[in-house]
Amino acid sequence: MSWAKEFVELDKKVHDRSSFDSGEDELNEFIKTKAAKHMAAGISRTMVLPAASPLPDGKYPICSFYSIAPSQIERQTLPAAVAKKLPHYPIPVFLIAQLAVHAEIKGQGLGKITLIKALEHLWSIHAHMRAYAVVVDCLNQAAQDFYTKFGFEILCDNNGRTRMFMPMSTVGQLFED
Repeated sequence: MSWAKEFVELDKKVHDRSSFDSGEDELNEFIKTKAAKHMAAGISRTMVLPAASPLPDGKYPICSFYSIAPSQIERQTLPAAVAKKLPHYPIPVFLIAQLAVHAEIKGQGLGKITLIKALEHLWSIHAHMRAYAVVVDCLNQAAQDFYTKFGFEILCDNNGRTRMFMPMSTVGQLFED
């Protein structure tokens, strides 16, 4: 399966959610049943990278996707050296709520591309609505290893998952000229 050139907002009429399989039930369930509902409710925004060619029904399979949302963290979850420079109320952050690649094309660098596009998207939002960092809640050890490879640091435990973060100042270094 080859993918298109750009990520676009999820559209149930255009994108075939039912054929998406990342190998992780929770991520599959999200894109198939929750992503569009969350977008309609104003909870998050899901961007997909469709396949370059449509299925016989005219819909495009999803090669990868990410879902982002505003969030907040408690100051005391940050490293002490960082926390002492921040206010005592909850700190605004961006959350990469979901990020997945279709199992059929794993190992081709699309996870990295999807993460970079998510960070780039959040950096552009940051120009209009500030946040301290990007956070992710890792589904499993493989996800934690993936985010660690790209510079995310462990923040805390969040409902049994490892929460990791990357300061927006670090994200900015990736995209500023």
